[in-house]
Amino acid sequence: MWKGPKKLFGYFAIFSLLLGIAVVSLYWLPLIRESNTYNVINTQKHRKAVLNSVCLKNNLTRPLKELDKLAVKQLFVEENHKFIYCEVPKAGCSNWKRIIFMLKTNGKVQADYLEHNAIHDSSLLKRLSDYPLNQQHKILEDYTKVIFTREPLQRLVSAYRDKVVHPTGYYASYLPKAIKAKYRKNKNSTDNVRFDEFVRYVIQNNPKTSDVHWRPVYHLCDPCNIDYDIVGKFETLKQDSDYVLKVIGAPAGIQYPEIKQFNESRTDTKTTKEYFQKLPLHLIQTFIQIYRLDFDLFDYV
Repeated sequence: MWKGPKKLFGYFAIFSLLLGIAVVSLYWLPLIRESNTYNVINTQKHRKAVLNSVCLKNNLTRPLKELDKLAVKQLFVEENHKFIYCEVPKAGCSNWKRIIFMLKTNGKVQADYLEHNAIHDSSLLKRLSDYPLNQQHKILEDYTKVIFTREPLQRLVSAYRDKVVHPTGYYASYLPKAIKAKYRKNKNSTDNVRFDEFVRYVIQNNPKTSDVHWRPVYHLCDPCNIDYDIVGKFETLKQDSDYVLKVIGAPAGIQYPEIKQFNESRTDTKTTKEYFQKLPLHLIQTFIQIYRLDFDLFDYV
C-alpha cells in the first residue's frame, strides 16, 4: 500500500542515520583504541624519562654485571611469555602472581582458584635468583621487565592495615611483640599497635633490609640498574595491566583480577590522609626523607 512521500522520507532518514552511525563507528573506533594505546605509551615514556633523570642526577647507576642480590629475589620469571615481574608488596603483587600462574597454564587455571597464601608460598613460581648468574643477565636482556609502584604514604598505610590490623602467621606472633617491646613500658600490653608506633618502627630500621611490605621500592627492585620496559602504577592499575598483558601477548581471556584478601575498603587517598593527619610532623618528615627516592623516581610529588 502506498505510504505517501512523507513516510517514505522518514524511513529513508532513519536508514541513512543508522548507516551513518555504522560507518562512523567502523572508522573512528580503531582510531579511539589507537589513541588510548598512544596515551599509555606516552605515559610510559614520561615515567621512564623521570626515572632515568633522577637516577642520573643522584648517580645511582652501576655496571650491569653487578646485579643486586636482594633485587633478583624479587624478580619473578614467566618463561612462556618472556615476562619478568618485580614483586612490590602492597602494589597489587598477589594478583600479579595469580596472573603468572595463569600465564604458565595459558589461562587454564582461573584466578579465583588461587588462594592468597598458596600463591605466595608456591615453589612453582620461579625467581631470577633461581637461575645461574650468566643466565640471569641473558633473561634480563631478552625478557619484558615490569614493575608496579604505589604512592609511598598510601603503601605504608596499606601495609599497616594488612600486617598490623589484620595480622596472620609471623605478623600476628612476632611483629606486635617487637613493636611493643621497643616503644611501651608494658611490653605485654594487649592493646593493638598504634599507627604512630608502627611508623616509628619502620623509620628506625634499615630501609634496605626492612620487611618487603614496607621496604622502599628503590631497594626492592633496583630501578636505576634494571631497565624496566614498563613502569606501572597502582593508581592506574587497570590501564597499565591491560597494556602489560597486550605487550607480552597474554591469552585474550587473562585479565588483571580484582581479588582482595580482606572484605574492607581499599586504602585510598582519603584513608591515607586520616592516618597521617594524626601523626606528629617530625615522623612524617622523617618518613618522607627515608622514602625520598621513591617519591622522586616514580614522580609522586
